[in-house]
Amino acid sequence: MKHIISACFFLFSCCMFSQNITVTVDKTVTLKEFFKQIENQTDFKFAFTDQVNTSQKYFNQKNTYKNIEIKELINELNKNATIQFSIVGNNIFVKQKASKTNTGRIKKKLTGQVLDDNNQTVIGANVFIKELQTGATTDKNGIFSIELDKGTYTVVVSYVGFKNKEKQVTVSDDEKINFKMESDSQQLEQVIITNTKAVDVRNTQMSVNKLTMEEIKRIPAAMGEPDPLKSILTLPGVTNAGELSSGFNVRGGAADQNLILLDGAPVYGDSHMFGFFSVFNADAISGLELYKGGIPSKFGGRVSSVLDVSQQTGDFENYKVNGGIGLISSRLLVQGPIQKEKGYFLIAGRASYAHLFLKLSDNSNSAMFYDINAKLNYRLSANNTIAFSGYLGNDVFDISDRFGSTYGNTMGILNWKHKFSDKINTNLAVFYSDYKFNLEISTENFEWNNTIKTYGLKYGWNHAVTEKLKLNYGIDGQYYDFNPGTVQPTSSDSQFNYKQFDKKYAFESSVYLDFEHQLTEKLNLRYGLRYSMFYRLGGETINTYENGQAVVYNPLYNIYEEGTPNGSISYKSGATISKFDNLEPRAALSYAFNDNTSVKASYNRMAQYIHILSNTQSPLPMSIWTPSGPFTKPQLLDQYAVGYFKNFKDGDYSLETELFYKNIQNRIDYIDGADILANNNIEQVILNGKARSYGLELLLRKNTGDFTGWVSYTLSRAEQKTPGRTAAEPGVANGDWYLSGYDKMHNLNIVGSYEYNKKWSFNANFSLQSGQPVTYANGYYEFGGINIPNFSLRNENRLPLFHHLDLAATYTPKPDKKKGWQSYWVFSIYNVYNRKNAASMTFATNEDTGANETRRLSIFGIVPGISYNFKF
Repeated sequence: MKHIISACFFLFSCCMFSQNITVTVDKTVTLKEFFKQIENQTDFKFAFTDQVNTSQKYFNQKNTYKNIEIKELINELNKNATIQFSIVGNNIFVKQKASKTNTGRIKKKLTGQVLDDNNQTVIGANVFIKELQTGATTDKNGIFSIELDKGTYTVVVSYVGFKNKEKQVTVSDDEKINFKMESDSQQLEQVIITNTKAVDVRNTQMSVNKLTMEEIKRIPAAMGEPDPLKSILTLPGVTNAGELSSGFNVRGGAADQNLILLDGAPVYGDSHMFGFFSVFNADAISGLELYKGGIPSKFGGRVSSVLDVSQQTGDFENYKVNGGIGLISSRLLVQGPIQKEKGYFLIAGRASYAHLFLKLSDNSNSAMFYDINAKLNYRLSANNTIAFSGYLGNDVFDISDRFGSTYGNTMGILNWKHKFSDKINTNLAVFYSDYKFNLEISTENFEWNNTIKTYGLKYGWNHAVTEKLKLNYGIDGQYYDFNPGTVQPTSSDSQFNYKQFDKKYAFESSVYLDFEHQLTEKLNLRYGLRYSMFYRLGGETINTYENGQAVVYNPLYNIYEEGTPNGSISYKSGATISKFDNLEPRAALSYAFNDNTSVKASYNRMAQYIHILSNTQSPLPMSIWTPSGPFTKPQLLDQYAVGYFKNFKDGDYSLETELFYKNIQNRIDYIDGADILANNNIEQVILNGKARSYGLELLLRKNTGDFTGWVSYTLSRAEQKTPGRTAAEPGVANGDWYLSGYDKMHNLNIVGSYEYNKKWSFNANFSLQSGQPVTYANGYYEFGGINIPNFSLRNENRLPLFHHLDLAATYTPKPDKKKGWQSYWVFSIYNVYNRKNAASMTFATNEDTGANETRRLSIFGIVPGISYNFKF
């Protein structure tokens, strides 16, 4: 903690320095000479149009400004000079001052959308008005809006990697105009374009990381296939539970504390083949946003993070196909217009075929997966659009003729987007999502199934009250149907009888309001409130216990044991078993010292009402979700964060630093020896504890040039505490704070991408993190002639350091080909130096020698991969 506090002091002391300069202007100084004085003392650059003559003398009075801040200098010059200066980022724009006759005019609004040559929305494109030296950037839907006086203007649209688009526009009333950009970047002379990947220092949003598919595809992945979910593991504060593990951990949180959304609908299972692939097909995804803190009020239901994944928008004009062929899986995407300029469809499919090779080698085991993504969009009118997004994915896993399982997700969401005016638009959505796990044990002649189903509705409003005040508000509700398990015999000679574990039902609803408020040019606030309600519903029969304790303490053996029910209460269908409600305030602010440097702070409270029952570090496919109720309280989070953000060299480099502290109440803990699977009385093995985590995150990015990438580092601690309920009880780990299974004190990632030429590019990723906490045997005792290990306190030990280096090369045979069949190859090597990272440690007795042994399990060594990718 001492190191973290020192780092905080260092970071915030840096932002107290400002750059002062000395400048002399008079009637003999030309504008060009004035530019040179500024540029020799600062990193600022000037941008101007042909209307500004740099050889002209624009200054009327002689002044020497000594030791003055650049912003103060610009304000002083604007009082007397015949030209107007304005600062945008590291650029100073210069234009002729508007005449007084322009004042008082009613401005018109120029709006539109920017698309790329695949008709995908371009997020963060610069829309620049030459004559006024002003502009805007496009939002996540590629839409921009600028207020202008009546007149004719030159509009320039630019974005890294695309040719600039220029068009003359006459504004006589509110106008709408769309732009379509072509690949292959070029820059306008005399206009400096701000790098859209640089940190937005004025935005109050912090603790969020965004990755585009362009960035995701540059990160090496196993088998040469880009993986959106694996890519977030390269970001600060995000770790996994080891190789071949599903789920991810954010700032010391558990995997079930992450809300994963696909086009706004929840997804419960996040991986295929036990974590080898994620459920997100890279071809169908446009990008993702990971909120680790400072989470807006529209999100709720989880206490660790929100992963918001968006599917691509289809093509309104042309039919297109793209896909890829890999060593163990292939994928294909088809998109095109339903009706030109009105609607589009997008369908993507992916499947593995490694099981076919196993059968050819007389191996009766099998593991395969498939998934399908779909998206439909239709514009009913200029102000009304309907859209549908869907996902279906399944895994099939068999071991000989003895064991088989099928598991996967189904999701669908229908949206109606309505625009009331330029200032008010709404989105009404209904969705369905489920996760199923089916297990069949052929040798025992039975099968076991569990599911979670969700039916939901969302209605959100976006209201731009003024340019400086925006409101987001709405309501949402979802109904849960939990089936923890159904056991069915598959033949008459099965020793198992049919059994239905108690189904559980719940309803969660909320209302939220969020303000985005620009108080001054330097200070921005976002504040809001979410009010959530949760109802545990019947029909269900709930056990009762003496003193209300489903877990009892046995002082003779110093252990916790399952309590014995002394009765039960039956609730009819729809009756309320338990009710919870919580106010969840959110607040964030940013203070910009200048256009490149700011500090930010945030606070958010969140409530989580559903939980995964799993006493492993990584949730298994058969992990069971359960709602809060009489014995399981909702988890409550309070998170605080402060950060320092800076752009360097016109946004070529950016630095993001954050300190965070999380405190979670009512975190589920398990008694030693807890039996989770097929337990109808789960309250008998769980206790309510608390958790906390805190740390420092650093992210340094190089955003432009042939070589790009980032370095992320996290120094953190994650702990859990479950004290005894009375003074006589020891609790877990003697009631002290102990390391949670998600603690990774050090987490370092280095990601680099080098564009060697048009045909070849190279990518690398190095990951290093502390081994996860585990419990080792610290001795043995003999019982009945058998050596039985004795274990230390919970999570007192660690697995060895985890690290690996991945490399990839991309070869494009015909990079200049823009039509017809286009293709590229990806060659990858996962874990280049064949590191045998430990997935687990087990303790047993050698059957031959009788000696006690510690066995280390490693999943992967070096894994080569190759894929062929195409589009036409």
